Amino acid sequence: MNLAEVKANERKAAFARRKQAHHEGRGSDGARLLLEYLKPHQGKVLAAYMPIRTEIDPLPVMHAMTRFGPVCVPIIQGAGQALKFRQWTPGCALVDGPFGAMVPEKGDWLVPEIVVAPLVAFDRRGGRLGYGGGFYDRTLEGLRATRPTLAVGFAYAAQEAQGLPLEPTDQPLDAVVTEQEVFVF
Repeated sequence: MNLAEVKANERKAAFARRKQAHHEGRGSDGARLLLEYLKPHQGKVLAAYMPIRTEIDPLPVMHAMTRFGPVCVPIIQGAGQALKFRQWTPGCALVDGPFGAMVPEKGDWLVPEIVVAPLVAFDRRGGRLGYGGGFYDRTLEGLRATRPTLAVGFAYAAQEAQGLPLEPTDQPLDAVVTEQEVFVF
């Protein structure tokens, strides 16, 4: 089996685990832990994501963090390109973005210092398996080339995997926050 097939199989299994965890409804515990983890970083530009499908929901944390500094969300520019980040505020006008995510209709473009990333699976070495487009890997590589950038995975504990099939281009996470605990790498 080649690496692409191994990743596809891992994604399929992780999506099933995530779906089950999502339906159990424990995301608010994860939001509480994520907010606690991010509090020492108040005032820094924070990027998070607009949840789709069964992703754990960072919106309560995003709402809370706007009291302390700017919050932005990723905007996909196109295949093979890094993400750009547009400022998000509670109640801002949203439009349909790629993959079913709602994104701000307008707003300032920001460069985040902290990126809260969705994921399909993670491991205890800071490995992250995403959807396969490489958007976060390219983005984190570019951000980290210019300054330190904290990458935080946000997931259900059920999304943990053992020995993820990673490539040299996969950017490591600095931490993962779940509804059960915080892993720092």
